[in-house]
Amino acid sequence: MILQMPIPERPAIGKLREQLAEMRNAPMWKQIVEPRDEVFRRFQPLFATAHLSQLTEEEFKPFLYFDHNHHWNGLQRQCNRLCEDMPKLRKVLATLLDETRPIQSRYDEVAGSIKGFGKATITAILHVAYPEKYGVWNNTSEGALVALGLYPEFHRGEKFGSCYAKINSILTELAASLEIDLWTLDALWWWMLLETVKAPMSGQPAVGAAATDSQPPAQVFGLERHLQDFLFDNWNRLEIGREWMIYGTPGDEDSGYEYACSVGRIDILAKHRTKNSWLVVELKRNETSDSVVGQVLRYMGWVKRHLAESGDEVYGLIIAREGDDAMRYAISCVPNLEFQIYEVEFRLKAPPPLADKSG
Repeated sequence: MILQMPIPERPAIGKLREQLAEMRNAPMWKQIVEPRDEVFRRFQPLFATAHLSQLTEEEFKPFLYFDHNHHWNGLQRQCNRLCEDMPKLRKVLATLLDETRPIQSRYDEVAGSIKGFGKATITAILHVAYPEKYGVWNNTSEGALVALGLYPEFHRGEKFGSCYAKINSILTELAASLEIDLWTLDALWWWMLLETVKAPMSGQPAVGAAATDSQPPAQVFGLERHLQDFLFDNWNRLEIGREWMIYGTPGDEDSGYEYACSVGRIDILAKHRTKNSWLVVELKRNETSDSVVGQVLRYMGWVKRHLAESGDEVYGLIIAREGDDAMRYAISCVPNLEFQIYEVEFRLKAPPPLADKSG
């Protein structure tokens, strides 16, 4: 049994109906719900069995970008890795989208077969190809199900295909109970978590926010906006990557990036390469010192309770452009919590002179 009672009887349904009514009247409805038919018209033919053997990189890449899929803003990070070997990608997609086979076996066969081909990308493709059958399993939907108390229990060692089948069963039942399609349900997860999950753009300073003397607001925003992606993309080349690796699983190697949980979204979740230890990395954007310290402690507590095994240590790391005494005093009294400042060096220099004309 995945749930102890049918979904329609659960309190979560009432809460979701309220959130759905609010979302219908918000600008977000036009931004990510109404483009559904446009997205399906464009990409469903690409994922059709008859076309997969001819799928090109130029056709596939746009699907990974929010400007084109209107729904998922993290898939583009895997763009180069997924398209590095197009013949292999076409073969993997043909397996994934073969409806003559059970979804569990297809999922298990393709998960992790290509670097970066994790649950977020796999289920987004499944959903667009077969929108009435498959919902999206990513960090956002997972965090929402946890917050609602609807996340299923998985057995230790249970294969990812079986896990997705359980998740998808819940998603399809929820959509039916709410009388919406799975595309709208996927948008609802983002709307529901707006208050507790930081959006990728949440580092943008408020209007009128002060900047340092050396860096105007636009530059500060640019640095904070891209720091998280820089850390993720260059993790193994940074000093932190010598001891820690971004948390991942065989079916979703990059799940530690913006890891959604019931109390928010962890910027980066990592595990020690040799020890039984976890690391919660939080970037200080425009929050107060008290807020960011409380936030990282909340995440550390959640990891300790829900992910760590008995005896595992959980550490926290706050990264900021600059710190203040309030943060330093707070951190000095908290075991396992550290603070580091990042530096960005940017230089302009003259190009080499043109060579003299030879006689």
